[in-house]
Amino acid sequence: MAVIAGADGPQAIGIWEGQSAPCTFLCPELGQLNRGQIAKLVGVAPLANDSGQKSGHRKTYAGRHAVRRVLYMAALVATKHNHVIKAFYTSLLARGKIKKVALVACMRKLLTIMNCMVQNNEPWRMPSESAT
Repeated sequence: MAVIAGADGPQAIGIWEGQSAPCTFLCPELGQLNRGQIAKLVGVAPLANDSGQKSGHRKTYAGRHAVRRVLYMAALVATKHNHVIKAFYTSLLARGKIKKVALVACMRKLLTIMNCMVQNNEPWRMPSESAT
């Protein structure tokens, strides 16, 4: 996933100009919050549903629906065409995660990468083959 901080905001393979503008317009805090805060703001952080001794399933909800919709489509494309996200997605599936849960985890990873790139004002760089 290549995220490029341009005039319209971050741009990635999987996130093109038509999607990067809504991300930065609908989420101007991108680059100003840490990864947990930005994930919770957008609504891709798993929230507990516990009460007393009952331990419920973690769910993602609330947050900014429009940004979440853009991230969903971007993550869907990235799981097919982006080597970093694809490897992450397949490793989650190999560990027995449900496909939808794995896709939401990819959405969060994509958002975290974009947030970090905007913070550092850096374009996306593919990890080197020797590092993996």
